[in-house]
Amino acid sequence: MTDFAERAERYRGELRVHCYRMLGSFDEAEDLVQEVFLRAWRGRDGFEGRSSLRAWLYRIATNACLDFLDGRSRRTLPDQADSPAGPWLQPFPGHLWEPVAPSADDPEAAVVAKETLELAFLAAIQHLPPRQRAATILCDVLGWPVRQTAEALDGSVASVNSALQRARATLRTHLPPGRSDWAPSTPPSDEDRRILRRYMSAVERGDLTEIAELLARDVRATMPPYPEWFADRDGVLAALSASWDAGSPDYIGTLRMLPASANGQLAAATYRRPPGGHAYEPFGIGVLLVRDGRITEIVAFHEPALFPSFNLPPTLDR
Repeated sequence: MTDFAERAERYRGELRVHCYRMLGSFDEAEDLVQEVFLRAWRGRDGFEGRSSLRAWLYRIATNACLDFLDGRSRRTLPDQADSPAGPWLQPFPGHLWEPVAPSADDPEAAVVAKETLELAFLAAIQHLPPRQRAATILCDVLGWPVRQTAEALDGSVASVNSALQRARATLRTHLPPGRSDWAPSTPPSDEDRRILRRYMSAVERGDLTEIAELLARDVRATMPPYPEWFADRDGVLAALSASWDAGSPDYIGTLRMLPASANGQLAAATYRRPPGGHAYEPFGIGVLLVRDGRITEIVAFHEPALFPSFNLPPTLDR
């Protein structure tokens, strides 16, 4: 039994990622992984070795997520509040994204391509009904054969093929322009990281001129879970101007930032010292997309409770 637990434990990280893809929530993925291991432990005597342990655990995880989704009301992203199909997401800590490489005793384990945690893809896939979502993740992300996917979902090959066809058509309508499939995105470059450092410094100084130079004209900014969203540079700058103006009722105080990583993308953790405060407290995690030397998207998650999961300090003194 100890050997079973040790063998299963090595897949905890990638099962967490799998649950996150299914649910779009880091907190809920953490909870579901615990449920997966509980189900696996209770059903260990039924594991007959007809598939790999990894495949068996993925089957348990997929069905645990489907059970959970059956009882969860659909949530929407703030920037799509007027759309009934807008999904809700949390960021995923970069340091927890370490897929298990194949080993001699588990040859079918595959390293998961990093682009499959990009926020744009996670948002797109949340538009799918749960079983279409599961089929897409198992087949198109993890590379499972259709027959194996059908077995995991207790369905037929024909039903999985049909689900995939419908899912791929839906995804094409929600993926970013120029992205019609799961093709790998370009990882952040040294220049992208330099832009992130400039952005963090400008935010700390409250330098709107510098921020304007860094933002694309059609930059898109959202602030989950708040309903505000902005679709251009002027709108972002106007919002920042109000929140950084000490004489404005929207003034949030002074800010400090630390670099972070989320979903394989550049990110910055924001700490806020409110008026009259002494320490900088966790405020939000901003995930940035940089293209052609400009910031084209900012998703600023107001998720102070996630700071420990990102290995970020609880407060800053400076």
